Amino acid sequence: MFGDHYCNRRVLITGHTGFKGSWLAMWLHELGAKVGGFSDRAPKQPSLFQVIDDSLWSHDLRGDVADAGTVRKVLRRVKPDVIFHLAAQPLVRESYQTPVDTMRTNVMGTAVLLDSVRELRLPSNVVVVTSDKCYDNRETSRRYRETDSLGGHDPYSASKGAAELMVQSWRRSFFEPDQQLGNVASARGGNVIGGGDYAADRIVPDCVRSLRSGEAIRLRNPGAVRPWQHVLDCLSGYLLLGSRLGKDPDAAAAFNFGPARSSDRSVRDLVEEVLQHWPGRWEDASWGKQPHEASLLHLSTTKAQRVLGWKPVWNFRDSVRHSIEWYRRRHGGGRHDMEAFSREQIRAYAAAAKA
Repeated sequence: MFGDHYCNRRVLITGHTGFKGSWLAMWLHELGAKVGGFSDRAPKQPSLFQVIDDSLWSHDLRGDVADAGTVRKVLRRVKPDVIFHLAAQPLVRESYQTPVDTMRTNVMGTAVLLDSVRELRLPSNVVVVTSDKCYDNRETSRRYRETDSLGGHDPYSASKGAAELMVQSWRRSFFEPDQQLGNVASARGGNVIGGGDYAADRIVPDCVRSLRSGEAIRLRNPGAVRPWQHVLDCLSGYLLLGSRLGKDPDAAAAFNFGPARSSDRSVRDLVEEVLQHWPGRWEDASWGKQPHEASLLHLSTTKAQRVLGWKPVWNFRDSVRHSIEWYRRRHGGGRHDMEAFSREQIRAYAAAAKA
């Protein structure tokens, strides 16, 4: 899918112990990359990271992404050709509890990484991963484009909008004028689902926890509509963008990566599709006071299709089926090599994309 761009390249993933970071690492390894990782800590069990064999990593480093001294040490050690910056506080509801820490990690962490690349004068191409929640969401039916206003009601969304401004500023002020430096782009993904996500207050992990315990799945916002996409669809966009940086000047920009419009579904729709593959029940828990969460969000991917030739591959039902298949394989009894199974899903996705 990406030619031989990543073969034998040194690639650094910040946030490599997370859900997306772990999938990205396995895919890069499949592509022949030398994969280094930098995160603040190993995640709690269970996690996707824990199923990956240690031999995958060229470097497996820990530290604070907002600490310039630590980040520069990591960059000197790994000497990356490509950087995928995923390190973040990734949860909306958590941002209400830790707003300052969320800003420090998501905003200052991005600024520190970009400035460390600049200070060290590395020719690294950088893909900064933000979120579809970076937009000033007015909750209308129109699809948000990369030229729309940034914003955010909650601290998480605001931090992602601010991170986008950091990328834009460093690109224009430092990376574009300096031919020695690489290029910088940002990737705004939709709501990602897939096997191996165990985060709190995310709908698919919440479903899995309830189904494993035989309890009803409690939905706090069943009518909320999101652009659901499988993690591999989203990561294919990141990888394609990373492969084009340095070759195509139009790639040094912001891009949305989201599903087809038919995958913009309600939380209720998602859960009912999950129950087609793992029988159970759900109940409405929308009563009572809840922190604000957007109830409607749509993304336009026209730019990614036009500039990069990217489009989503797995539809809504495929995305849910592959996700639940992963969890049932891991938690349905018996011992399974989940790294091998995850790589099988990567190859299945690549075959579907080729077809």
